[in-house]
Amino acid sequence: YETNMRKCLLLIGLLTVACNEPSPKTTTTQSSTTTSKDTTTTVAEEKLAPVETLTTDNVIPFLNQYEKENKERFVRIITDYGNIDIELFNETPYHRANFIFLTKQKYFDGTVFHRVVKNFVIQGGNSETWEISRRRATIGSYLLPPDTKKGFKHHRGIVSMPSSDIDNPHQFASPYEFFIVVQKPGAYHLDGNYTAFGKVIAGMDVVDKINQVPTEGRDNWPTKDIKMKVIILNK
Repeated sequence: YETNMRKCLLLIGLLTVACNEPSPKTTTTQSSTTTSKDTTTTVAEEKLAPVETLTTDNVIPFLNQYEKENKERFVRIITDYGNIDIELFNETPYHRANFIFLTKQKYFDGTVFHRVVKNFVIQGGNSETWEISRRRATIGSYLLPPDTKKGFKHHRGIVSMPSSDIDNPHQFASPYEFFIVVQKPGAYHLDGNYTAFGKVIAGMDVVDKINQVPTEGRDNWPTKDIKMKVIILNK
């Protein structure tokens, strides 16, 4: 009886340990970019309590209030290639507030630069993982109206928002993605069609490194995932 009891206790112990081990998928999706040593310049962040699911109908009233209460406008994109610091424009309040909101929700953490067009742009904020799809579903399915008449041109280093892939005659923007202009001196044919809402203030050399990685397919997806983590800077 004692022998059988010991066998049972041993089996229970092994099962307990196994349940506490991270799965291989969880381990492989972790990136060294998820921590930052620059603790003196970053804002201590906690994931916010869930808000109501956002839609195209309710997102502008939400961002209007959020913009008044969250004035941050400097962020850092952390990658294995280095850091990219960005200043978000106050003149595009909904787009600034949207990016800060998603950053505080930690949406971008683990997303990738999924489109790299040589000497043109790098585009990020997407991923093929179920985790990122789950985050989008939790936050909501919504689009942002364009804000293209504030005088910003698509100079090299400008951060802008791509249009949605859906039937979209009014050029509504996909709120979860962004692109950075690499082309010299700029990609001015984009002016008037896409909302420029920020600019790179440090780390353009990192943008250039990412812009030269190998890609595959018509979508110009990098052959190796370039993961990111986005944090807010206290400036």
